[in-house]
Amino acid sequence: MPRILIIDDEKEIREMLRQKLEPEGYQVETAPNGKVGLRIQEENPCDLVITDIFMPEKEGIETIRELRRDFPDVKIIAMTGGFRYGPEELLEAARMLGAHRTLSKPFKLKEMQLAIDELLVS
Repeated sequence: MPRILIIDDEKEIREMLRQKLEPEGYQVETAPNGKVGLRIQEENPCDLVITDIFMPEKEGIETIRELRRDFPDVKIIAMTGGFRYGPEELLEAARMLGAHRTLSKPFKLKEMQLAIDELLVS
């Protein structure tokens, strides 16, 4: 059973994705920030990490950098709604650091499902 870690400071996003993915046979872990997410990944590695960019304590870009360094085989999806900059610049930075797919918030669940299927099937 593939394991997916969802890292997002918005509880609603974490729970929405969990409710979508668990019935499809994925084991889902969640974390409110990169610090907690990395600890979960170290204790019981997941096959795929979905991470937001803007979060408290440890944001997504730093989290992606550490995931690439410590877990080179993990697949990563980065997502953001932007902030001071447009989401395109942030998502491009995430790609450059090793995110396999990127999505702008709000995204359609179908877009997320396609990205997950591509990364876990390939």
